[in-house]
Amino acid sequence: MRQISQMVQALRKHYEKYMDNNITILVDNDSWILPYAVQLCDELDKMGFTVKVVRDHALVGEGWINFMLGCMKITPEKILSRNQYNLVVHESELPQGKGFSPMTWQILEEKNEIPICLIEASERVDEGKIWIRDIIKLDGSELNREWRLKQGEKTIELCLRFIDEYEELEPEVQSGAGSFYKKRGPADSELDIKKTIQEQFNLLRVIDNDNYPAYFLRDNKKYIIKIERG
Repeated sequence: MRQISQMVQALRKHYEKYMDNNITILVDNDSWILPYAVQLCDELDKMGFTVKVVRDHALVGEGWINFMLGCMKITPEKILSRNQYNLVVHESELPQGKGFSPMTWQILEEKNEIPICLIEASERVDEGKIWIRDIIKLDGSELNREWRLKQGEKTIELCLRFIDEYEELEPEVQSGAGSFYKKRGPADSELDIKKTIQEQFNLLRVIDNDNYPAYFLRDNKKYIIKIERG
């Protein structure tokens, strides 16, 4: 949080010439990212920008930047045309790892350095030009709320970095073979009672106790498992 505040203080001085340009932050579902979208809005407001958070694509206004965070719907070209830049945050080494829940899938792959990109939105999912690449570093112990915190803060950081650096940035066209992560569902939170906790610890790390808790089946009965740090 302190790093974000320091970035805001520096940006306020250097980007006064852009303050008249509108910024929209779009979150089109009840995503975990919403509080971080609100925080980004607050930080940009402190810098003097005209900024708002909207929850529907139709409400995106005309302006300079439309940050599209945690969005699930494809944005029509007529909406994208309203802003000079339409930017999406995606956590993978694109073009590898397009699609759904890339950070969750990579934690399940036992990765502790998760690539994160700021990319241009496109009508084809996660195929836009890459403006910024960075990394989220984990130590392998973080539970859902803890790694989501790092993900949310890095998301804000990338958005602020774009405002700070965009005049020097050269967007990178994606190239090479890609891969695609599938959408996760309730069945993806099922534990195998024949495996140890150690073997399934990363699955316990990615589950959401409230929205999609871990569970196991025994004798045709379902048992819910929740995890918290002691």
